[in-house]
Amino acid sequence: MYTSIHSSKFVLPEDLTETLKMSRFLFYPETKAQLEEMCFGPTHTSVFDVVYPIPGKGMHKEAEVVRCKNGTVVNYPEDYMRRRDPDCMRIGDDLPTDKPRFKDVYGYEFSKLRGETMDWLASQELIILPFKAGGSVYGYDSLMVCPMNAAFFALSLANMQGFVSVLDIKSDYKPRAIIYVAPPFRMTHFNGKQVVVHQRSEGLHEVFAYNLYPGPSAKKGVFSMLLDIGEAEGWITNHASAALLESPYENEVVFMHEGASGGGKSEMLEEIHREEDGRILIATHTVSGEKYYMSLGETCKIYPLADDMVLAKPDFQGDSGRLVITDAENGWFLRMDGDNYYGNSPMYERISIHPKEPLEFFNMDGIPGATCLIWEHIIESNGKPCSNPRVIIPRGMIDNIIPASAPQEVNVRSFGVRMPPSTNTAPNYGVMGMVQIVPVSIAWLWRLISPRGFKNPSIADTNAGSGLKAEGVGSYWPFATGKKVTQANLLLRQMLASPKTLNVLIPNQYIGAYEIGFMGEWLVREYLARKGGTLRLKHLTPARCPLFGYALDEMKLDGQYVRQTFLHPEMQSKLGENGYDAGVKILTDFFKEQLKQFLTDDLDPLGRQIIELCMNDASLDKYLELTPMKIK
Repeated sequence: MYTSIHSSKFVLPEDLTETLKMSRFLFYPETKAQLEEMCFGPTHTSVFDVVYPIPGKGMHKEAEVVRCKNGTVVNYPEDYMRRRDPDCMRIGDDLPTDKPRFKDVYGYEFSKLRGETMDWLASQELIILPFKAGGSVYGYDSLMVCPMNAAFFALSLANMQGFVSVLDIKSDYKPRAIIYVAPPFRMTHFNGKQVVVHQRSEGLHEVFAYNLYPGPSAKKGVFSMLLDIGEAEGWITNHASAALLESPYENEVVFMHEGASGGGKSEMLEEIHREEDGRILIATHTVSGEKYYMSLGETCKIYPLADDMVLAKPDFQGDSGRLVITDAENGWFLRMDGDNYYGNSPMYERISIHPKEPLEFFNMDGIPGATCLIWEHIIESNGKPCSNPRVIIPRGMIDNIIPASAPQEVNVRSFGVRMPPSTNTAPNYGVMGMVQIVPVSIAWLWRLISPRGFKNPSIADTNAGSGLKAEGVGSYWPFATGKKVTQANLLLRQMLASPKTLNVLIPNQYIGAYEIGFMGEWLVREYLARKGGTLRLKHLTPARCPLFGYALDEMKLDGQYVRQTFLHPEMQSKLGENGYDAGVKILTDFFKEQLKQFLTDDLDPLGRQIIELCMNDASLDKYLELTPMKIK
């Protein structure tokens, strides 16, 4: 019955208002503890099945929720539902977009399904959850409407974006974004597929989530909202991790690391990995098997800032000439596929085993009344552990975290790319040196393409290991709802406005014939932190490939030189200049093919000039003429 004393506080779309009036029961959480308890159903059991009646098929189980000592554990009966479907976004409005429109894919207007969705929600007991899209400090007033038996889904949103008690809501609360959750439509309307429909209008972004895995809606759906709002206001939510590094010499340097999934964003926040004897294994030669080590004493202290979504709003930016950022989330949706034994991730293991408040786990082995362990992943139908086990950890639980209320100037803006092994007998595009220093123009080109790279573990793609694929503008394009060229222009303006932020490229997995994993990223981080995030032009030399900008003439850490063959791969005996040039051709041909789509009348004129340089195989000097580097 529509009797909530809180309902009068909200200013909502007309059809939602009518839906709530017809609902059997409305629950407005006053505390997160109430929401946590609701995850286990009306009888507060230890194991609760989330089920829905499907006409002609009986009751369908969408998820199982288990009460453990350290929190809520959610599992899905279907392997498919344990990860985000990359082809789940549909656009339900007629505003400009490059994404698939609902009516073009399904043959009818979304307004029909919207009406059916509202009718279904009206028949349910509902949770009405206010939240802040973009985090509790700088976020936007938003709302989720969710069936009560899927309370775990509402809890995931509250954990990632920050719980807002209805008691703290003032009158005339008008949400800038709304998420509607209608799980059974996946089975009744979309043949079991995850579908998330975005409907944009002036002053409101609505997301209709027809699934119960939080990735496409409670996580990336909020990213979509922020990109849409930023498009209207002229700013970007970057797809990046960020941290302040304090060097052994007490230099403080802020790194922001972007890249397609698998590009090293999570790794930027990790301590450098060591062998049992304390040495650092830099690389292993793929032909000879020879290993190359380094010894480092004290390494940088890491102060995490953001894990995946970075706000860069105009009101943060001062006159320093550097980009200023903060976290766009209140909790991190961390993937634990790399944690498969005790002691692998000590900080996250300690936090998750003895949390300050109950956590929420996904795709992990949950036993009622026991402690959920982040290295025990649910086994899938193929007999292997799930590759996408997750835990949501509130940022306040993370050691040395920088408060989101303290935006930071970015000294180094890096871009990570997964690279394949490359030799003169089997040339490929994995020919980038350990660090390449680039002007804004070239840095922008890399972000327009955002190559997914070699054997990406995050992408459900049968061809993921066989060649280059583009993630798209800023690597956040999969979550954007508008047009690519609009985001390309915004990204260029953002980068031009921060000329004193150093732009670098960093490969992972391979440098030519050497397997490096993420060690290159960690060593570059240590090196640049010790240098205060600045470099001198006299220590740079133009790379053989113009798209790589400059290479370092040398790289020294704690008195030890990194081998020249890691900085200049063309010097490797098993690659050489011929193998290097063949790999560069693969890369530049891919860039030229992908960049054609941006050459429209809406592209910023400077952006057109930059792309034409790439199309014409211009030298580094030509890029520098358009966007000089602030390096002396």
